[in-house]
Amino acid sequence: MTTTRLTPQQLAQFDTFGYLGFPGLLADKADAIIDAFGAVWDMHGGGHNGKPHDGKARSVVVQFLDQSEYLCTLLDDPRIHDIAASILGDDFNYMGSDGNFYVGDTRWHSDGYGGRGGLKHIKIAFYLDPLTRDTGALRVIPGSHRIGDVFSEQLQRDAAKSEDIWGISGNQVPALALETQLGDVLVFNHDIKHSAWGGSTHRRMFTMNCCQRYPESKLSDLRDYIGGGSRFFIERAYDNTIVRTANPERMVHLEQVLANDGHLAELSRKRRIDMSEPARG
Repeated sequence: MTTTRLTPQQLAQFDTFGYLGFPGLLADKADAIIDAFGAVWDMHGGGHNGKPHDGKARSVVVQFLDQSEYLCTLLDDPRIHDIAASILGDDFNYMGSDGNFYVGDTRWHSDGYGGRGGLKHIKIAFYLDPLTRDTGALRVIPGSHRIGDVFSEQLQRDAAKSEDIWGISGNQVPALALETQLGDVLVFNHDIKHSAWGGSTHRRMFTMNCCQRYPESKLSDLRDYIGGGSRFFIERAYDNTIVRTANPERMVHLEQVLANDGHLAELSRKRRIDMSEPARG
């Protein structure tokens, strides 16, 4: 595999600010990715929970990348693999993916602030539409991923209540808008505060989540993380396609999760009793 490792400067930027952007990184695969993206949605009726996307609320399909033989190969592509390996280590875990049709605003939040065993988790985001600051581009607050920092802790507490706390709307919170074109890739720490504002009713995006391999002493934290997938009514952590087509190199990134997802089916069974449909995020 040809190496495309991040430079020390890129790693320092990610550690300090919590994100990196890679303009045009997959421009050569853009058309094929769009076709595969559409094919997965077609398998699921076009929107959330097997129904067409109505443009009124976010539609999401989990295990998204896993269900497409073509999209699975993105985990093997050196340009993607080596981003994750540079940040997380060569034995990083692939923690699943989701495909989305986003609708309107996404308020300020983190994807797992301060939890998950204290290990580093990242999201690799693939955007399939041009997005600007005011049409749904991802906004981040640089440095807000730094657990224990006074500024980060205040943002974690107050950002979602900006109107009450600071007297400004969410889209006025000082932040950096990461505007994208088709083929761009964004990577960010799960702990960073992020949002999107002014988007259309049909924004296409899918993600790949990865993390450091969990030590034996923290496998209970890994199982808790995996168990959170029950809100999507899934029986295993991965769809079979990504496992069936895996080469030995890919299996390195699947094996720890596969060994620790045996409780997921029962958790999902209970969720089906309590929830009318799978979660939308």
